[in-house]
Amino acid sequence: MELDGTDLRIVRELQGDGRLTYETLAQRVGLSRPAARMRVQRLTESGAVRVVAIVHPAVRQLSASAHLAIDTEGAAAPVAREIAALPQAPFVTLTSGRRAIMSELRTAGFQELERTIEHIRALPGVRTVDPLIATRHVKDPYLLTDEPTVTLQDDVDERILAALEADGRLPFAELAVRVGLSAGATRSRTLRLLDGGVAKVVALVRPDVLGLGFLCGFSLRVAGEAAAVAAQVERFERVTFLSTCLGRAELVGTITAESFDAVRATLEEMRALPAVREVESWLHLELVKERYDTAPRPA
Repeated sequence: MELDGTDLRIVRELQGDGRLTYETLAQRVGLSRPAARMRVQRLTESGAVRVVAIVHPAVRQLSASAHLAIDTEGAAAPVAREIAALPQAPFVTLTSGRRAIMSELRTAGFQELERTIEHIRALPGVRTVDPLIATRHVKDPYLLTDEPTVTLQDDVDERILAALEADGRLPFAELAVRVGLSAGATRSRTLRLLDGGVAKVVALVRPDVLGLGFLCGFSLRVAGEAAAVAAQVERFERVTFLSTCLGRAELVGTITAESFDAVRATLEEMRALPAVREVESWLHLELVKERYDTAPRPA
């Protein structure tokens, strides 16, 4: 699907606030309300854009995460799909480089993280699993960085979140029917959760739709404090994800770029940093799963 300039402006607005009203969206991009509504519907129905609620990890008690580099015996695709079936694995790709699969795990504590890693090690076809344990998410388009200022009141709040995780632009009237409250009460509860940092509604967009179809993962070994290098790498425009970690590297991240030349230029910028001692990179060849809106629920 090709997007024109107006489509791209709509996408950018929805990436900032997925529940913008059609009136506000129309004013910001210079369209009538019906035209803005039609374009949003076309974008979502095509599958190019999904507008969903991302719930704060603390609400789901997801306090531990890791990045796994996985090698396989034989074909990697079936193994990647087995891993993608795990609710603890929001991100799974088939890659070039030393390892065939890269995956991110987010779990409720380190015991569950360890169990999930051991489960993946035991899957048929898995030869090796090399984990990087995340210590701090420095840059993450899907993570709310500030702690929530409110808590969930009851099961109704949970049902509101679940509905918005499936469709972030669900009208308050329809949401009210699903959770069994009046439209006014539903609106009040939903705004409390969003304004209180429990969740945010955003547009998830395939990178190729934005002309950014080249995804490159990287890990950095650094001299001295990792935080200082992270502060520099975080400022690179094409670095869309960055985490400090423990393991074979001190930093791990993702470059999202418009061309191989842009990927190469960003890697060269990293290599030029005085404290960077080693750069390992890999290309994401197939995005098997990217679903940060469907995190596992706490038991």
